[in-house]
Amino acid sequence: MRIVLIGAPGGGKGTQAKLLVEKYGIPQISTGDLLREAVAAGSPLGMRAKSAMEAGQLVSDDIVLGMIRERLSKVDAQRGFILDGFPRNIPQAESLDNLLDEMGKALQVSLLIDVDFNILMQRLTGRRTCGQCGAIFNVHTSPPRMEGRCDKCGGELTQRADDNEETVGQRLKVYEAQTAPLIEYYRRQGIVRTVQGVGEIEDIFSAIERILDTLPSGEAPAVAVASASKAEPEPVQQPVKKAVAKKKTAKKKAAKKKATKKKVAAKKKTSGKKKTTKKKVAKKKVTKKKAKKKVAKKKAAKKKSKKKVAKKKAAKKKAKKKVAKKKSKKKVAKKKAAKKKAKKKVAKKKAAKKKAKKKVAKKKAKKKAKKKVAKKKSKKKVAKKKAKKKARRR
Repeated sequence: MRIVLIGAPGGGKGTQAKLLVEKYGIPQISTGDLLREAVAAGSPLGMRAKSAMEAGQLVSDDIVLGMIRERLSKVDAQRGFILDGFPRNIPQAESLDNLLDEMGKALQVSLLIDVDFNILMQRLTGRRTCGQCGAIFNVHTSPPRMEGRCDKCGGELTQRADDNEETVGQRLKVYEAQTAPLIEYYRRQGIVRTVQGVGEIEDIFSAIERILDTLPSGEAPAVAVASASKAEPEPVQQPVKKAVAKKKTAKKKAAKKKATKKKVAAKKKTSGKKKTTKKKVAKKKVTKKKAKKKVAKKKAAKKKSKKKVAKKKAAKKKAKKKVAKKKSKKKVAKKKAAKKKAKKKVAKKKAAKKKAKKKVAKKKAKKKAKKKVAKKKSKKKVAKKKAKKKARRR
């Protein structure tokens, strides 16, 4: 069983790969794990990969394919394998096909675990991991009993730095751009099988099992060759008397009739048995169909309930956002009103100051005018006094 897993980040490839390993006893081959193991072991390919990574470069496809070749040549991969994380694009897929053809281990199925974009966003952005035991929760679909705490060990739950909406959206866009052509590449080969990655883990795995059960075992069917030997012709009897011949023919006819009656009776018995067995088989099929329908109805009901829950959550979020927007708008409006009031107060103060200044200026002008009038009067008085003095002197 030779499988390549395809699916977006957060689609559940890792979980299903573990179940496949347990069920079929074939290794899961992740290129990331291969690179880390090769670098740790200090193998020639690992040293080449290490030098590329230290130089800030991507590890070349030749190095990765060399590691895959080495891994597939091990004993545990002779019955099959599960490739996860490689290939990511068409050139890598073509190189991988060439390698597997050389080794006589061509891929049997390209298993696509398909999940809707919105569900992936919910899974990745809502993912929380326990720092102590590594348990994973999701605040949207499988929240912990106590917020921020692990149900198993009570450890603190944290969110990965790259599990934010912006980063997740970018990762999903890159996946779609690279993988859509890859799916089409394998579809042209006729080996793509799609499983919806939504629902219970066991249900998804049972769907995968049904697909894998239809795969050929890879062994050529044994062909039975039957040699037909020609039957020798029976010796022709010599002609005898007509009376004896008639008796013999009559006996033969009677024997034939008996034989035909026996055959008919036997056929009736076998046909009766066949009918009963057919009825039993038909009943079993009907019961199986009913059981499948019940399972399908239960799944549909679960999906509907999940959709309803998701819709309710989405509606609550929208309502919360609306309330938050209204509150923020009210706050902004209040701030604006407060600013306007403050401006009006400042304008009133300025106007009051201007009025006060004008009053002061008017008072000053009046005082100046009075002083001028007083000066003029005093000058006139002085002039009169002088004129009187002159007149007296004369």
